[in-house]
Amino acid sequence: MSNSLDYDLIVIGAGSGGVRLARMSAGRGARVAVVESRYLGGTCVNVGCVPKKLFVYGAHVRDELEDAAGYGWNLPLEEASFDWPTLVANKNSEIERLNGIYGRLLENAGVTIIEGTASIKDPNTVVVGDQEYTSAHITVATGSWPVVPDIPGKESILTSNEMFYLPQLPKQAVVWGGGYIAVEFAGILAGLGVETTLLYRGDLFLRGFDNDVRKFTEQEMRKKGIRLEFGVTIESVEPDNSHYRVKLSNGDVMETGLVMAATGRRALVDGLGLAELGVELNASGHVVVDDYFQTSVPSITALGDVIGTPQLTPVALAQAMVLSRRMFGDGEGEMDYSAIPTAVFCQPNIGTVGLTEEEARDAGYSLRIYRSEFKPMKFTLSGRDERCLMKLVVDDASDRVLGAHMVGVDAGEITQGIAVAIKAGATKAQFDSTIGIHPTSAEEFVTMREPVA
Repeated sequence: MSNSLDYDLIVIGAGSGGVRLARMSAGRGARVAVVESRYLGGTCVNVGCVPKKLFVYGAHVRDELEDAAGYGWNLPLEEASFDWPTLVANKNSEIERLNGIYGRLLENAGVTIIEGTASIKDPNTVVVGDQEYTSAHITVATGSWPVVPDIPGKESILTSNEMFYLPQLPKQAVVWGGGYIAVEFAGILAGLGVETTLLYRGDLFLRGFDNDVRKFTEQEMRKKGIRLEFGVTIESVEPDNSHYRVKLSNGDVMETGLVMAATGRRALVDGLGLAELGVELNASGHVVVDDYFQTSVPSITALGDVIGTPQLTPVALAQAMVLSRRMFGDGEGEMDYSAIPTAVFCQPNIGTVGLTEEEARDAGYSLRIYRSEFKPMKFTLSGRDERCLMKLVVDDASDRVLGAHMVGVDAGEITQGIAVAIKAGATKAQFDSTIGIHPTSAEEFVTMREPVA
């Protein structure tokens, strides 16, 4: 590390990965600066995971009020009212609190925070405004940004970014897309009383998830009153007074109060000057790196959403730990992308870890499939027509559990624990020998005895 330079490391982007990299590197004695143009905490804290889950909690309250009657609580729904601006304001207060925490974490670690938009002048120089800063290492951790297809009326279409700051809820909404963001926002809107339609060009949403999970989620979402339209896309959106006319690829025209696109995200590299420096980008616009996050320019690394790995906060955090160790620690460590657990906070939730049945068969495994579907105990008194799905994908030859999948209440919480077992290589026999916690939904994972396939 050269003292002739201003810093040992400049991180561009103060999202989850960038902040973790900066803190860990400063803790190892490096002189570190972080450049951020928008907000500390990145997408996850500000317009992603955190506010989304707060909205999911809010959208679920109506179900709780309805279920209360079965438990003897007299809470007339006609007397209940929901105020969207209150939820948004309380969410904003929590996000501001988290922004402050991120700032203090960086400052307490001795990291310099530089506010502004960065560009990279040369392999060791970052420009912010009219200031130049030199560094031995530069890491690009600028994340990703929502993409809206280029159709007539695209300026009328909102993305997840704007959804978190809506001044008021519409009576009807169209959500366009088939990934987890689309599915989650459809559930949020419907739960808050909005007449919601989800449109997706494919034959079934959540591509890449286990097919049983996808089909089961479809059934449960329809029960929630969400209109699902597959094999269709939006061709144009036209403002019509306080509404929008949405022309579909099948010739239908819908009227709605809001159109949200959750149709993908792109790497946020605009204005950085990467191409001019010779930093390689792939066809999808992501920064190309090797297994150690090294770009084609030796002094420049990149991590997180910008490199096209799974767009999950914990993945960026893990990458940051590996990169910091390699740059300023013992030089060891590498990322392991196998068996990454994830959740979709639709209603009911999805939790999944390991291989889907389709992935395992494509990989050549001979499988045993265990699957259970049941009504959670909570709904036996409330009468709610909501069910739970649990599934284990097992390698018949080794008895190892290759994947676990769940749709149901607290699926994310339950799957996190199951992920430890799968990461450790647990067998179905070890699942079977584990004593269940009764009565819980989670015990079903250790009591499924007969394969269904």
